[in-house]
Amino acid sequence: EGIVFREEVVPTKLEKVGEKIKVTFSNGESDEYDTVLAAIGRSGDTSKLGLENVGVAVNPKNSKISAKFEQTSVPNIYVIGDVMDGCPELTPVAIHAGKALSRRLFGGSNQAMDYRNICTTVFTPLEYGTVGYSEDEAIAEFGEETVTVYHKYFIPLEWSLSPSRGSHQGFCKAIVNKHTDKVLGLHYLGPNAGEVMQGFGTAMKLGCKFEDITETVGIHPTTAEEFTTLSITKESGDDAAASGC
Repeated sequence: EGIVFREEVVPTKLEKVGEKIKVTFSNGESDEYDTVLAAIGRSGDTSKLGLENVGVAVNPKNSKISAKFEQTSVPNIYVIGDVMDGCPELTPVAIHAGKALSRRLFGGSNQAMDYRNICTTVFTPLEYGTVGYSEDEAIAEFGEETVTVYHKYFIPLEWSLSPSRGSHQGFCKAIVNKHTDKVLGLHYLGPNAGEVMQGFGTAMKLGCKFEDITETVGIHPTTAEEFTTLSITKESGDDAAASGC
């Protein structure tokens, strides 16, 4: 049936109706659901720090601290981690940013934290992993005429051995600058997404090109090797289903 997105509304009331949950939205509409999952996100716990007394700028929507290269609006005050506005809320990111900041402040380094090429995985039953730009972000920054997308659907071999898993498809996508061949982003849907993305993350940090990936000999049979055999572009309109071994 797909997923229905309700835009520009928020739930205002939840009511138990028999075995269902009735959700009323801010536009007056309502609907009934089997399950309601509340994912409210996080806001910064900064209200009691007295930041206004020293002039540190805070985003009023989420109480997070605005910064550039971890430096706040007050030059001698820095911020790292989840409380920095726009920073991915991931513990390894905060650790890495803190180390990079310390090296710049006390070790003579000029290396800034790379917030773009951060590997991320969502550990859902069908795992999703990504590094770099999303397709929409790449088009917005570089222009649609500059971006090409290679993609593929595939069924992991380990799933094809089980009737209960064989109906689920995996998916991988590479977002590439068609003028320079530089890989802007990688996206993967399938088993062991974290393990797959962690390896490609280093390649992305080194500025890998799409040819670097396709000229790499894949380990067979793995799902990570699907990236090495990408050849169908989204703009071609051709069938992106994998053809097997």
